[in-house]
This record gives sequence, structure tokens and C-alpha cells, in this order.
Amino acid sequence: MVSHQQLAAATRIGMLTRERDTASACVQALHELRRALPLDAATLLTIDPITGTHLQVAGIGYPAATSEALAAEFVSTPWYANVVRQPLPPSITEDAEDAASGAQRFRNGWFYAERVRPAGFRDALTGALRHDGRLVGLVNVSVEGPDTYDTEARRLLASILPALGALADPTAHTGDPHDLPADARANLVTADGVIDLPGHGPAHVLDDDAFRHLVEAFAASEGLRLRLLWPVGQRWNRVVLRRCTTGSPLTRRAVLVSETPARLPYGLSPRELEVLTRAARGQTNQAIAQALFLSPRTVHSHVEHVLRKTGCASRAEATALAVRDGVLRPRPEDLEHFVERMAEGQARPR
Repeated sequence: MVSHQQLAAATRIGMLTRERDTASACVQALHELRRALPLDAATLLTIDPITGTHLQVAGIGYPAATSEALAAEFVSTPWYANVVRQPLPPSITEDAEDAASGAQRFRNGWFYAERVRPAGFRDALTGALRHDGRLVGLVNVSVEGPDTYDTEARRLLASILPALGALADPTAHTGDPHDLPADARANLVTADGVIDLPGHGPAHVLDDDAFRHLVEAFAASEGLRLRLLWPVGQRWNRVVLRRCTTGSPLTRRAVLVSETPARLPYGLSPRELEVLTRAARGQTNQAIAQALFLSPRTVHSHVEHVLRKTGCASRAEATALAVRDGVLRPRPEDLEHFVERMAEGQARPR
């Protein structure tokens, strides 16, 4: 029967899923798990959404070599398939021979003989972590005493697996602090690749090489946010780039790219938007004319149209509007003028 202490620990683990500092929450969750189950060591693994490898995000009690082996080698054993397949986390105590498949008992396998037993552990319990219907990681707990984890212990851990899955999922909560619209298409962009976000379709702008260069420039900057407009075919999108500063170690410092369909505001034409962006950067009409292979007179006419359409009384007012509302189509070399940065002395957003 579940004790009051075990129920309280499970509840606290569930509450940790609300924390934005995922790394600290994962460590705290393992300490809370120790209140619910007898354990001398525990590790929480996440699956890298790009490479598919298992990486430890939190661990207590394991020697470094054992933690590394659990992350890198355990997934190659028959026991891993058993963990993923079973509804209840399997334990060494209840590791029965599968007569139908002839599967080797874990206690007789090489991983137990070479990794678990030499580290001093005689019983272990492993659970597959899922979130939003996806396999996102593993949790493993071990104890020095034999025959510790019975069916009741397996069921208790099974009840906690959903919360641990939400903590281990590197994409969980990534968009939450930014209030992504339900219809927004979004991705996380890292140095290693692009990560899909559950509940959101992929951002079409990332199919544009020119936009990918813009994202790379933003990632290399010290900017926290950039709002802009970007075309995909004949349609325009309002796009926001945000630097991830909290969450999973795998996604921290990644760039969150979100897009929603939008028309060009104020009835601006694509050329007028380009002229406004260059004017907001501080270029003169002459410099804009040379860059766009236009006459200064034509650029002057575009500027007059922009002022009339936006209702601005001056070029400076139009520039302020463009930066404030993200009415921009910048290039990588423009970013130093347009990215929003953290004010001096301001704490990083959580």
C-alpha cells in the first residue's frame, strides 16, 4: 500500500513539471524519488531529438562510468527492448525468463555482470519515459540490497513515469514562456539541427536558405528576440526568433523560430518594406538607391509612400514604428540594429 510519504513525493515530482529550470527540476525529482522508493542511485536520461542518443540529464549515486554505460550501452541490450515494451517498469527481482522468446535474463547478461554488479548494485528498476505519445527517455534506479523491487515498487514508479517524462522531454515547455499561438508553426534550431515541437507544424521559413543564414546570425548575436516579416512563396509570415535561455540543456541557447501567416501591414508593398528596413537601419536615400539599383528619386517616392501609408510624420517616426512593431525584412548584416537585447543589470528571463 502506498504510504503518505510516497504519495507526497509523487505529488512534488508532478509539481516540478511546472518549473522552467528543467535541469534543476530533474535533479530535485530524483531526490524526491528517493523518498518514494528505496534507492542508492538513480539516473534520468533524455533522448536527443536530433541524434537519437540517450544523454543523462540528472543523476545521483552512480559512479561516472556506470552513468555513461547506462546512457551509451544499455540501449543496445535486449533488456532495453524489454523496458520499452512492458507497461510496468521491469526489475531485476521479477526478471523472469520469457519462455516464448527465449530472452536472456538480465541477471545473467553481460551488462549486469560488467556494469551493474561491479558498481555494487544487486537490484534495479528501469522505466521508459513518454511524453505526448513519444518515447523521450529512461529512468533507472538501483539499490545495493537484492530482491528489493517487487510488483508494488514497479507500480509506484509507473505512476510517476508521466511526470518524469515531462521533465526529460527536451522540447517540453520550450514555447510556453513565449505564449506561442495555437496555430503557429514552430521549430527549435540548434547548432546540430532542427527540432520539431509537439503540437506545432514545422516552420516553412526554415526551408529558405537565406532565412537559415539569418537564424545563424541571430544565434551568434547576443540578441534575445527579433521580430520580422518573411515571404514563403507568394505569402508573407510574421516571424519571431527567440533565444532559449532556460529549459533542457539540449535546448538551452537554441533559437525558437515561430511563424504565423500575415499580410504586409499598412498596405506596404514588398519593395516599400525593403526600403523601410534599410531606412530603419540608418541608410540614406542615396545609399538605399545604390544598394537596390534604383534612382534616388524612386527611393524618395517609396519613402513618401511609406510615410503616407503608416501615418508617420517623419522618417524617424517611421523608423521607430518599424523597430517597435517588427515591420522589417532584415538581412544578417542588419541584425545589430534590430535585435532586442537584455538591458544592463536586467536578469535573464525565466
